[in-house]
Amino acid sequence: MATINDNYLKLKAGYLFPEIARRVSAFAEANPDAPIIKLGIGDITEPLPAACRQAMIQAVEEMGDRATFKGYGPEQGYLWLREKIAQHDFQARGCDIDPSEIFISDGSKCDCGNILDIFGNDNSIAVTDPVYPVYVDTNVMAGHTGPVNDRGEYEGLVYLPINAENSFTASIPNHKVDLIYLCFPNNPTGAIATREHLQAWVNYARAHSSIILFDAAYEGFITDASTPHSIYEMEGARDCAIEFRSFSKNAGFTGIRCALTVVPKSLVGKAADGSDVALHGLWNRRQSTKFNGVSYPVQRGAEAVYSADGQAQTRALIDFYMENARIIREQLTAAGLTVYGGVNAPYVWVKTPNGLSSWDFFDKLLHTCHVVGTPGSGFGAAGEGYFRISAFNSRDNVVEAMHRVTEKFRR
Repeated sequence: MATINDNYLKLKAGYLFPEIARRVSAFAEANPDAPIIKLGIGDITEPLPAACRQAMIQAVEEMGDRATFKGYGPEQGYLWLREKIAQHDFQARGCDIDPSEIFISDGSKCDCGNILDIFGNDNSIAVTDPVYPVYVDTNVMAGHTGPVNDRGEYEGLVYLPINAENSFTASIPNHKVDLIYLCFPNNPTGAIATREHLQAWVNYARAHSSIILFDAAYEGFITDASTPHSIYEMEGARDCAIEFRSFSKNAGFTGIRCALTVVPKSLVGKAADGSDVALHGLWNRRQSTKFNGVSYPVQRGAEAVYSADGQAQTRALIDFYMENARIIREQLTAAGLTVYGGVNAPYVWVKTPNGLSSWDFFDKLLHTCHVVGTPGSGFGAAGEGYFRISAFNSRDNVVEAMHRVTEKFRR
């Protein structure tokens, strides 16, 4: 009989979002007339920008003509898209990133997990707590951890607590770790990292020959002009960081699937014999072997994000969701709840009232307000006592949801 990867058996029962879906489904089945509003999973609701739609329609038409038909594309992505990304997202901000260092993919979530393919099994790994669950679970699946304890922490991972006391930015370890996951603007807390804080992490990584895995999926939502959008705005980051970005939230591509990963050619890791090996070549080999690239129409849609119309339309989309975040933040604050985030990120991080646990607060909102959020404990032990509310929904739903919640908690 074929054996299995036993590391999967170490995973905590139920990935966070499927567990949310299970509870919501059970409630909806028992209460079919309940008007449920979902502000939990960070999925977008507004239509794809017109510039992207038009570009994709044109690309599909091209696929119907032998002269312009496209078959397999380059695994790394078409050069014309990578050039636009390099110019607009990095070089315009003073980042020394070349198009050849950019890899187009079908999602930053995928890349955050797949990147482990090019790293060894004996690295020490640091994650913030709370944390986007993908970082932890993919390391569990890869066999990089021991069993989970009663707090939901896996043996072998270094947890860096982030909380209100440290402004939700992790303290730099006083010992060496090899791989460091950082996410700013942060999911789930909505916090940002200052330029000084990111530079300190880069300095640490360079001093210890560590690699920072920097998730910048929400950089488009930054409203503070002094806040860096990329780890490569920091001096020396090319020598110690990989950055992940996505078109999912800023351009509405969650159902279209397009993202990118930057692996600088100057970035190296150690082979078993002690020699330096360029990570760019390893990631290129991984992608060429296991991935056939993002479809031509989707890449044309992503390219349209960088047109004049695309820039205006994606900005309007971001502004729409950030106005939702403002409404959520201000309404919950007025109701007496303690809230964080929602200024430079589309997530509001709420302190659960009256000592309620995260899941108890989830059930309370679902059963009494018919509103769905995300329990903070699902993001890690330090997330207990907090709750994430997403700004990704229609304006009417956000206003109605906040009306229900504030009516409940003002009483």
